[in-house]
Amino acid sequence: MVALGHEDCVTCRKGSPRVTEAEIAECMPQIPQWALLERDGITRLERSYRFRDFAQALAFTNAIGNLAEAEGHHPAILTEYALVTVSWWTYIIGGLHRNDFIMAAKTDELAKDAGT
Repeated sequence: MVALGHEDCVTCRKGSPRVTEAEIAECMPQIPQWALLERDGITRLERSYRFRDFAQALAFTNAIGNLAEAEGHHPAILTEYALVTVSWWTYIIGGLHRNDFIMAAKTDELAKDAGT
């Protein structure tokens, strides 16, 4: 199995399949600090990261933005002083796609580089 952080996102279209329970069980061990949450009837991956100060949190937020643009897959990001909360889901299918797990793993890699 290829590590999620080494995969690239694929283009999703309306009707692309959501991940199955088996796929979720396979992927979650690679992103153990992420939570599966349901918000507004949509299952999402969510995690918060703590930083030393706002500047460090904002730099991380911008790094996620750059990654999202490069992969063509975009999260919800909330930056509050020294805390950044990231939520991944695939809007067009109204739930989780493998891309969301890939991006969660890549977000964790960015966090390591940022010193969290």
